[in-house]
Amino acid sequence: MSSHNLDLSGSKKRKRGERVFRFKTFGENGYPVGFIGSSFRENVKALLEYGHPESTLCNDSSGMMKSWSFQLQLHRNAPVHLVLFVVEEPFEASIHRHCKQCQYVGWGQHMVCNKKYHFVLPSTDTMMTAACLINSKASGGNNINNNVGIPAGKSLSLVELEGHIMHGVFHSNGFGHLLCVNGAEMGSDLPGYQILEFWDRLCTGLRARKVSLNDVSQKRGMELRLTHGVAYSEPWFGRWGYKFGRGTFCVTQQMYQSAIEALQGMPLCLLMHHLAGITCSQIGHDISLIFSRYHTLSDHSLVTLGDLFHFMLELKSRLPTDDQNSCIDSYNPGMLVETSCRWSPKRVEMASRVIVEALKRAHFRWVSRQEVRDAARAYIGDTGLLDFVLKSLGNQIVGNYLVRRSLNPVTKVLEYCLDDLSNVSPNQDGNVITNSKVKGWHKISRFQLMKDMFYLYKYILKDQKLNTSTTTGIFSAIPVAVRIILNSKYLVKDYCGELPHAKLELGPEGKSNIYCTVMIRNSIQVLDPNKMIHSNELSLPPYECVTLKNNATINDLKLEVESNFKEIYWGLKNFAVETIANLSNDAKETDMIFGLVDVGGKIVLQGSNKGSNRSMEGGEHGFVKELEGPIFESGSGNCIVDCPCGAKDDDGERMVCCDICEVWQHTLCVRIPNNEQVPHIFLCNRCEREIVLLPSP
Repeated sequence: MSSHNLDLSGSKKRKRGERVFRFKTFGENGYPVGFIGSSFRENVKALLEYGHPESTLCNDSSGMMKSWSFQLQLHRNAPVHLVLFVVEEPFEASIHRHCKQCQYVGWGQHMVCNKKYHFVLPSTDTMMTAACLINSKASGGNNINNNVGIPAGKSLSLVELEGHIMHGVFHSNGFGHLLCVNGAEMGSDLPGYQILEFWDRLCTGLRARKVSLNDVSQKRGMELRLTHGVAYSEPWFGRWGYKFGRGTFCVTQQMYQSAIEALQGMPLCLLMHHLAGITCSQIGHDISLIFSRYHTLSDHSLVTLGDLFHFMLELKSRLPTDDQNSCIDSYNPGMLVETSCRWSPKRVEMASRVIVEALKRAHFRWVSRQEVRDAARAYIGDTGLLDFVLKSLGNQIVGNYLVRRSLNPVTKVLEYCLDDLSNVSPNQDGNVITNSKVKGWHKISRFQLMKDMFYLYKYILKDQKLNTSTTTGIFSAIPVAVRIILNSKYLVKDYCGELPHAKLELGPEGKSNIYCTVMIRNSIQVLDPNKMIHSNELSLPPYECVTLKNNATINDLKLEVESNFKEIYWGLKNFAVETIANLSNDAKETDMIFGLVDVGGKIVLQGSNKGSNRSMEGGEHGFVKELEGPIFESGSGNCIVDCPCGAKDDDGERMVCCDICEVWQHTLCVRIPNNEQVPHIFLCNRCEREIVLLPSP
């Protein structure tokens, strides 16, 4: 990661002895700063006091974006550093006025904030690109080297580049989005879990409210929200508290939970018998062999698909990662005979081989217990010995064969089948089963385990070959459940709930907290051209913690609330509090607020926002910026979404617009595959029907 020691041209030289922070503890309370503020704004300001100002990091044309950097040491005794950049993006300098992430996750009713704060861990490539951008700006040219992928004439800042190790953004009201995480799978020197731990410490320390992410994480081509959902009932990000936030295509949390339970509870015995009858017999045989392999490795029964995936992922965490041929040895007791057994080991082994020979004559098909017993009785007269061996042989290795036993779900009869282990290529992928080993030991590598998991993922969860017209009953639910889980990709973590963290009593000066929000009176917002929605029908801004002296008056409260909400929200720059909804009309401006409202109570203040829809001055730069569209993150709201799946707003999936009614629908819902281009002229079903019904000229 030598590029992280890059001296960006134009940046200030770092002072001798400037502090270097430990990556693994950065963001903890007290490191580098004690996060004692009750709001995100207070804590991020305190953190930036320890940052190194970067004068030329952001290449925005307005020159209004400020940035800071923090040097982070990965290992105590190694000179390997990361650089964390924090970029403050004011609304006036924003390229995208409204936040798509807010809209996709269902926060479109939030008001647009005055500032965003980007937290970026750049990769080697993005650091090189940033250096080229800065050098180009310093030389006065726009022709960037094509090797960094920036077209001529295009000016980008660090926050617009893609491919960072981590990029997260917070709105000044404490709501945020984790935009990207690129761990070892994408070439980073940091594994994904360490990046998430770092991000989680930042969110906790800064007192973030809620943080969303779009879960598109994969491992070896497998969507982790699917494999971890089946194994652990939650996505990979669930380890850090991220839960279902919003589904695309109108998927609800209840639908998501039902889909998880359906896949987890799929019985392996039913799957094995179903796979034995499909046309791709080799696929069915291979999957059955994988089932048997992990039955043998497990010290407890694997009954369902959820049990199998859970065991495989837990086993993977115990396997070495440095060498694909490193193996784990799992002792299989096989046909070890207890000292109390009344038959000698020699007689038990002989009976086992007789049973295996009988199964071999069945040509590897499933045979009932009675058929096996009858065939073996021609050579073994002791029926007690036969019953003992048949009972003990389930999922055991005898010679070069694995004897599998399963209960037929239809006939409720025990059945036996052989797997020829010698057909598994010797020395293949580190999964070596030699003649000297097969009697008691089974070896498997991490590489082989991931290969097995991908095989199950492909042919059980994703491949449509198994979802043929003959698939009925519970198997028809597999593709539906998989689709629901994959459409549940917007996750949210709630860090502090509805109210920010704060103590009710603060300091020796006799100060107390109260939680406030505001409502704009007599304000009308156009979200739909055919429908006028009044502000009191929209969600109120999140409550903010306001700290006041115990003898503060109602007027003091109004002034403090105005100051707080003007600092946070762009659309409230001219907001003036008029009344307090929770208080009676008899209350006077000079009355003490804590005599009327409990400490830590919640109140709503109403007021007017005259001028919020007019042009506003741009502060010290003296230029005029006009708010394009409404003051909410949902934007102008002039796009009507009415999809057959039930979606009524944009969820981030690809859509197509009808050329007549201009209503948007998902391309998949109108049967346009993702690998096909949208037609130049598109008519929705309703408009097509109306055209057909028109009288002919």
